[in-house]
Amino acid sequence: MFEQKVGRVTHYFAHIQVAAIKLEDELKVGDRVHIKGHTSDFTQPINSMEYDHNKIEVGKKGQEVAVGVAEHARQHDEVFKVVEAEQV
Repeated sequence: MFEQKVGRVTHYFAHIQVAAIKLEDELKVGDRVHIKGHTSDFTQPINSMEYDHNKIEVGKKGQEVAVGVAEHARQHDEVFKVVEAEQV
């Protein structure tokens, strides 16, 4: 298993538990991500994603997408896609 950086948190909306993530690589619904920062450190699957207030299945490099998160994320947290060895 290894991790590939896919983006960075640009904003966290606490009242709806959503993180805005600026993507540096592709991210899909169903991917497992690790969000890590100075005080954040958790792993979760991507259950839903939105771009420009529309639900999407795949986020592309350069897009800023909204993702529901299980824990508090913070601005500048790095987002890594967790890739299992058999997926490589």
